[in-house]
Amino acid sequence: MKRLVAVLFVLLGACSTAPQRSLPPVVEGSGSGPLTPGQTVPGDTAPEPLKAPPPAPAATGGAVIALLDRADSYRASGDMSNEAAAIERALRIEPNNARLWSRLAATRLEQGQPRQAEQLALKSNALAAGDKRLQAQNWRLVARARWALDDSAGARAAEKNARALGGS
Repeated sequence: MKRLVAVLFVLLGACSTAPQRSLPPVVEGSGSGPLTPGQTVPGDTAPEPLKAPPPAPAATGGAVIALLDRADSYRASGDMSNEAAAIERALRIEPNNARLWSRLAATRLEQGQPRQAEQLALKSNALAAGDKRLQAQNWRLVARARWALDDSAGARAAEKNARALGGS
């Protein structure tokens, strides 16, 4: 009986097919439009085989930089909500980037969300091992957030941590 069940699974598995994914059309650099199957670029003798996409780290860094540029544009226009959204998208790409968490913390503080700003700055510090300058900056953010929350003792402790790390 077990053998029959195993054979059925093998047969059923062979019957299933993965969905076919089509690639976008290849466009010639001269702007003459997409190439049709079997068509070649003038001067080529045969179409080249498809190449693998670039490795993820190179694409990731570029995407994060583009999102930060967009965040800078939003900041310059005073659109804090979209600035935060762009930084959050960058964090989905690089969730362990301490500088991104710190940037989001500063944005949240400016948006009047001191409790969230404090938590984000502390998360950045947890990821910023060895980066004393960033840690000091985060402690200053924590201090500002705690002052906004009327936590004077906590704010003073955060300022003391920033000074101990060499921050003024």
